[in-house]
Amino acid sequence: MMLEYLKIGLSYTVLVILVLVSVAFVTLMEQKVLAGSQIRVGPNYVGMWGVLQPFSDAVKLFTKEGLFLIKSNFLAYWLSPVISLGLALFLWVIFPFLEGGVSLKYGLLIFICVSGVSVFPILGSGWASNCKYSMLGSLRSVAQMVSYEISLAMVILSLVWLSGGFNLMNIIFSQVSIWNFFVFPLSLIWFASSLAETNRSPYDFSEGESELVSGFNTEYSAGGFVLIFMSEYANILFMGLLFVVFFFGSWVGSSMIFKMMVVVYMFVWVRATMPRYRYDKLMYLAWKGFLPVSLLLFVFYLGLLIL
Repeated sequence: MMLEYLKIGLSYTVLVILVLVSVAFVTLMEQKVLAGSQIRVGPNYVGMWGVLQPFSDAVKLFTKEGLFLIKSNFLAYWLSPVISLGLALFLWVIFPFLEGGVSLKYGLLIFICVSGVSVFPILGSGWASNCKYSMLGSLRSVAQMVSYEISLAMVILSLVWLSGGFNLMNIIFSQVSIWNFFVFPLSLIWFASSLAETNRSPYDFSEGESELVSGFNTEYSAGGFVLIFMSEYANILFMGLLFVVFFFGSWVGSSMIFKMMVVVYMFVWVRATMPRYRYDKLMYLAWKGFLPVSLLLFVFYLGLLIL
């Protein structure tokens, strides 16, 4: 029994390390793609083709002097980035291992709960900074994430009803004959809602540089800044993984990793091509666009399988 627990612990330790290394290279990939889309070179100085640039940035930021705000809530100010990254890494517990991991019967419920709790570190970081721009950015981010979590939950419930369980394995096995991707509206709603849930362009209103001076992380520098953006990119990787599992029925292997990176590339591609949405249109899209459609689709699948 002890050996089994050690095996599980080692598996998740290796997974966390791989996720953190992947985050570093995703930031490099994003810089390269954005540079190519804007007809410029991008990172190419540190290491061959700029491969060591993310590690150079991490060393630079972690060795910089941190800010100590006089009128901030010190404990909440420093704990918020740590909790944010911790929640982003904790989500990988529901990752479907072939062996060495745990199979959670209600893994998708854990995802819904943790993604709901993840708004609190953002709200805490904005409030603890004692800055009006940070507070406005955090409030906008919380409103945005709560709005789109409802659409994500309805898509998950539709897939759970079609597959017969909250375990990711059920969803994978249910796509043996046909992928859920061909249930086209669900995949489109999930992808657009994932962009809003992870505060990515064109829905990056919590970090609107033109009006909020970088939003809820305005008062963060050095290590706190790194932790916030590591959590953001870890969430992007996980949402890419869920998209592949939900709509392409991939098991753990090279094909799943390749498909996940294609989805992450699409996150960057959208940022390179689309301008920022307007905030009122974002809320209109969530409450009067995605929510009614996802509810109607859920009712449709419910009636279809009952009949």
